[in-house]
Amino acid sequence: MQTTDIVIDFTTGLSGSVAWPWPIAVYLFLAGISGGAVALAIIINLYKGTHADNPQMKAATMVGLVTILLGMVCLVLDLTDPFNFWRILIFYNPTSVMSIGVAALLFYIPLLFVLTLLVFRDLPILKFLKPLTDFLAHFRVVLDWVVMILAVVICAYTGFLISALIRFPLINTAVLPALFVASGFSAGCAAIRLFAICFGAEREDSSMHILHVAEYPIILVEAMCIFMIAVSLITGTEVAKIAFSAFTTGVWAWVFWLGAIFVGMIVPITLSFFRSAACFYLSCISAIAGMMCLRLFILYAGQLNGLN
Repeated sequence: MQTTDIVIDFTTGLSGSVAWPWPIAVYLFLAGISGGAVALAIIINLYKGTHADNPQMKAATMVGLVTILLGMVCLVLDLTDPFNFWRILIFYNPTSVMSIGVAALLFYIPLLFVLTLLVFRDLPILKFLKPLTDFLAHFRVVLDWVVMILAVVICAYTGFLISALIRFPLINTAVLPALFVASGFSAGCAAIRLFAICFGAEREDSSMHILHVAEYPIILVEAMCIFMIAVSLITGTEVAKIAFSAFTTGVWAWVFWLGAIFVGMIVPITLSFFRSAACFYLSCISAIAGMMCLRLFILYAGQLNGLN
C-alpha cells in the first residue's frame, strides 16, 4: 500500500529568499503579545485572589484574541497553498514542534474566545447569550488556569518553533523559548497598560501599578536571555562565532541595538520614572515596537548569518 506524506511548505508564498520570512516574524510578534497579555492579566488576578473582569482583564482578552487571530492569518498566508491550511489541523506528528503548537492553538483560541465572552458578558450586545455565559461562569476558575497555561505555552512555542532550524546557531538555542516568553510578557504588559485605559482604568490604580513594577524584572530576564545567547555564540564553534557578527555588523545589528535594546528596553525603563500621560503612552508603544524589532532580528539575522 503506497502512502503519501502530507507536507506543508513554509518556504514560498510571501516568503522571499529566507525559509522563515516577515509574515512569520509578524506571527511570532502577534502570538507573543497574545500569550503574554493574557497570561499576565490572569496571573495578576490570581495574585490578588480574584477572577474579576477588571479593565486590565478586558484589555488582555480583547488584545489577546485579536492578535492571535491576526497572527493565524499571517501564518496561513505564508503557506505554499493557503487554502489547504486545514491539513495541519488533521495530520499530526507528535515529534514535530509545529504539530504540538497547532494542537495548543486549537485549544487556546476557542477557550480564549469563551473567556472573552465571559469578561464582556455585561455588554448589552451580548445579553442574548446570558443563559450560556451564566452557565460557563461556573467554570471560570478552571478556565482561567487552563487559558493561562496555554498562553504561556503559546509564548514558548513560538521560540521552540524557530529554534528547530538547526543550521542557524543564533536561532538554534535552548534559551530562545525563554527569551520569547520574557519578550512576550514585556510586550503583553505594555499592551494591557495601553488598552486598559480604553476600558476605564486609571494610570495609577493598583493593577496598573503591579504591571508597572513587573516591567523591571521582565526586561531584566529578557536582557539576561539575550546575554546568554550572545555568550553561547562567542564561546561556541567557529560557525557560532561567525553568527555572533549579527550583533555587531550589518543592518540587523542596528535593528537589534536601536530597536530591540534602545527602543524596547532603555526607553520604557527611562520613561517609567516620569508620570506624564505622554511618557506613559510612549513607554507602552516603545516596549511593543522593541519586541517586534527583536523578533525581526532573531528571525532574519539568525537565518542570514547562518547562510553565510
